Amino acid sequence: MPTSPLSTAQAARAAIASRLDEIRRDAGLSGLELATRCGWHKSKASRIARAKTAPSDEDIRAWCRACDAEDQAADLIAASRSAESMYVQWRQIHRDGMRRVHEKTVPLYERTAHFRVYASNVVPGMLQTADYAAGLLRAITDFQGTPDDVADAVQARLNRSRVVHEGNHRFALLLEETVLYYRVCDDDAMARQLRYLLEIMARPNISLGIIPFTARRTVWPLEAFYAFDDVQVAVETLTAEVNITAPGEIRTYLRAFAKLSRIAVHGREARDRISRALDSLG
Repeated sequence: MPTSPLSTAQAARAAIASRLDEIRRDAGLSGLELATRCGWHKSKASRIARAKTAPSDEDIRAWCRACDAEDQAADLIAASRSAESMYVQWRQIHRDGMRRVHEKTVPLYERTAHFRVYASNVVPGMLQTADYAAGLLRAITDFQGTPDDVADAVQARLNRSRVVHEGNHRFALLLEETVLYYRVCDDDAMARQLRYLLEIMARPNISLGIIPFTARRTVWPLEAFYAFDDVQVAVETLTAEVNITAPGEIRTYLRAFAKLSRIAVHGREARDRISRALDSLG
């Protein structure tokens, strides 16, 4: 089962740190000698080698220069940038508002043939109505204190969601039953969102499962994750998005998804649970 969603990012950073330290040892330098050659404080080389500090591009160039290994700098810089993109804080992603991140991910959505989505907190983005999305994105903006572009971000989210209706895309989505009751918008907007779920689940490219409150758990509730084919999994934490590309970890998330699917209800029973949530709105 998935453990911490940070594990891939941490492992990638640790691998870069280990490779840099190996280059230092191959050059016959102590950490202090390396720091001196680079013009750094004596502790900086140690922090980088122990993966306590992520090296900048220039840090890697300086390290490789000091070790007469400049030919390895480009590959290490590329690997470091990839590691940094695995774990990105929401405040950094949303520093200019939320519209751009939706637009930036359109190519990923368009090239994905098979989406597998597990939602434990809110309705998945590609199934959100405008009013539901507005309520959610307003709450996120207020909580994060990031620039307010909610109206534009909602439209960008809806534009990205066209993949549900266009192209050759398949969607397998699992929602914890609690998601049907969490109010991230007013009751009228929530009712429209639930009615949209009932409508959209009739599409042949959509499989929507609901994991009942009372289900006997063989997989505990997890943080929401989105699997894009078999090549990437995006895990959403409170503070950051973690992008997983390691094949072994992707397989683990897909295995968890398969197990969650087996405890979910589909078809008529799923529709009944959505209708029950809709009736609770009065």
